[in-house]
Amino acid sequence: MKKSSRPEIPRKTIYRLSTYLRCLARLKEKQIQTVSSEALAKVAGVKPTQLRKDLAYFGTFGTRGLGYDVAELSNRIADELGTSRLQPVILVGVGNLGLALLSYRGFEKEGFEIVAAFDAEPDRPRDKKVSQTIFGMEDLPAFVQKHGVRMAIITVPAEAAQEVANALVSAGIVGILNFSPAVLSVPEDVMVNNVNVAIELENLSYFIQE
Repeated sequence: MKKSSRPEIPRKTIYRLSTYLRCLARLKEKQIQTVSSEALAKVAGVKPTQLRKDLAYFGTFGTRGLGYDVAELSNRIADELGTSRLQPVILVGVGNLGLALLSYRGFEKEGFEIVAAFDAEPDRPRDKKVSQTIFGMEDLPAFVQKHGVRMAIITVPAEAAQEVANALVSAGIVGILNFSPAVLSVPEDVMVNNVNVAIELENLSYFIQE
């Protein structure tokens, strides 16, 4: 299905779909074949009405009185999220955080594979060996186009983030996970998700005040 033909779905719904997918994965591990909307909603931390509303964006699911087929619903959500097959991802900025993300083996289980890394100093000594090749920034456009990569992770300092984002967009990247504290300016058809640990801690700090 082409993206343009999909219904307009709220971002919060997409996040909840990811949660549902992980809950279904745990049910499959326990060899549970069917689950009611009430039970799935409970483990996902939402109301059953919210769960049914979220799934309704993609058609009719489940059988009244029997619930959802766990494997079928899991596969359908994975298809909608684009994770039913390994999605190639590149990473830009191989410092301490970049190295940690490159070394993490859990991405492939979730449907993503960091296929290469890029850095302004690809040959400088690093504390940890990684399996991915580290390329110079000049190699980025050709690699993205050759391998059909559409997503990238940015782990560079704030002052370099916008320049890197510009290079990624020019190369054809349309989805960016931004770990830098910079606010990126990108075209409307490019999606940026920001991961700012300081903001998350600040948010937690508010709620733990006595």
